[in-house]
Parts: sequence; C-alpha cells; structure tokens
Amino acid sequence: MTNVKGKWALITGAARGIGCLTAKFMAQQGCNLILHSRSLSHTEKLLAEVKALGVEAYAFEAELSDLDAVEKMLKDIDTLGVQVDIVLNNAGVQIAYRNDYFNTPVSDYTESFKINTIAPIMICYHFLPKMIEHGFGRMLNTTSGIRLEPQQAGYSASKAALDKVTIDLGSTVEGTDVMINLTDPGWCRTDLGGPNAPNAPESAIPGIVAGVFADDKKSGRYLNAPYFTGLTLEEMVEKVHKEFDSPYGK
Repeated sequence: MTNVKGKWALITGAARGIGCLTAKFMAQQGCNLILHSRSLSHTEKLLAEVKALGVEAYAFEAELSDLDAVEKMLKDIDTLGVQVDIVLNNAGVQIAYRNDYFNTPVSDYTESFKINTIAPIMICYHFLPKMIEHGFGRMLNTTSGIRLEPQQAGYSASKAALDKVTIDLGSTVEGTDVMINLTDPGWCRTDLGGPNAPNAPESAIPGIVAGVFADDKKSGRYLNAPYFTGLTLEEMVEKVHKEFDSPYGK
C-alpha cells in the first residue's frame, strides 16, 4: 500500500463537497496539500484545518473555464519547488438538466468540456512528465457513471472524453509506479449531485482515493468509490488489487 506521508497532493475543487472531504482525509494520512478553488476565500477555512493536522498546505485559485487561468495556476504551483506526487482532478460542473434535450444549447458542451475535460487534461499533461521523471506518481480523474440520459448530454459527454484520454494516457505508464486511473464518487448529496441523491458525501471516503493507495502498477481502471464504503485502507487496497484489472490486455 502506498504511504502518502510527506508526499504532495494537488486537489482541484477542494473548497466543498467531495474535494473538501478528500483533502481532510489525505491530511489525516500525513499528506501535504495544494488546494484549488475558484477563489482563495473559499479554501481559507479548510487551509487552516488541514494545517492543524500537522501537514504543509497551500491554496491557489483558478476558474477552470478560463484556460489561461489554469495555465497561470500551474506555473504558480511550480514556484513552490515541491514534487507534486498525487493529482486529484475532482472539480467538475453539471451545467443543466434538459428535459427538452433536442434544444440543448451548444454552450452546455463548450462549458462542460472546458471544465470537465480540457482543464483536468491540462493538469495531467503538466504533472505527468514530472512524475515519470521522478519515478512515482498517482493521478485520479473524477468521472461519472451517468449513462442513457440525453438530458445531461454536455456533462456526460465531457466525462466520456475524460475517460478516453485517461485510459489512453494510462497505457503509456502501465507497469510503472506512475499510475493514472478514473474515480467515481457515486451519486452524492453535494452541490453538483443535488439534494435528492441517495448517498451522503462521506460514503465516497476512502474509495474516492483508492487509486492513490493502490500500488500494483496498473492504470486505466474505473474505481467506483461506493464499492469500498466502510472498508479500511488496507481492505480497500486489497480489493483493488484482486478485483480491478487494467483494460489493456495481457
């Protein structure tokens, strides 16, 4: 099992919901944090909370639909001079639910793709080569199990595109200690999931970071967080190793 104590993790969308819970959980494991949100004011309280757990932490802001702002954030993170060992692309947006889906506006796609696909892939492209050079890294891109719902076409298409690029990138590092996988928190009662979702956000912990703690050198997997609810870290990692294989064949 991967020991994250003293390592550095970037978490996007850390201000609330799953991202906030994940940040606290990782800090409890001794992991140093780089917290992203749209405004530094959004992570001010969280920054103090994780530092109180004894880890180092910094906060950065960027509107992910502004790709120039994403690029600036990445350059600013570089100035810290730390090795980013773990990237958790948690931030995402669900633009709208369109019952009249034949009139879905183009903007549903353009905005969804900028935030849910392009920004996280920019982050992957920035840090993955550094991880390969360093010989260690964990990347998790948050996806969705939504299917057969044209009412959410912009959102689901952007996540499908993220899945494709993640799996393709995973093939380039398969068999190494740089692992990139997909994670899905399930349908949770967050700002994105809405109040009618069946699952509490806490149900995504620890499964949302299963791909961080696994150390079997496999990438490109879909790791569904609710499948690990209630397990210890050790039990979760054992389950990942036994039951989740890479999609690349033998």
